[in-house]
Amino acid sequence: MFDIGFLELCLIAVIALMVFGPERLPGAARTAGLWIGRARRFVSSMKQDIDREIQLQEIQDSIKQSEQNVHEFIEEAKTGMNNLNTTINLDPTSDTKTEQR
Repeated sequence: MFDIGFLELCLIAVIALMVFGPERLPGAARTAGLWIGRARRFVSSMKQDIDREIQLQEIQDSIKQSEQNVHEFIEEAKTGMNNLNTTINLDPTSDTKTEQR
């Protein structure tokens, strides 16, 4: 993420030693490490939440697409049945058993 090399780390360590002194530097480093860990966990948690939301949205889109496909299939089946009825020339309101005998 950041391009920090060994020289930059040494420079930061020397400046931190001069600012905090040798007595308070370990405590300051520990506190900085805790804050960095919390920030990383927060970022990781946010990434997981965003990934879950994206997956949920993809599932919802997939369900909508499936419902649309089912509705299209039902409409095609209805049209096919209507075409079959007109091809056979059957009146859907009449009793087909008495007509066939």
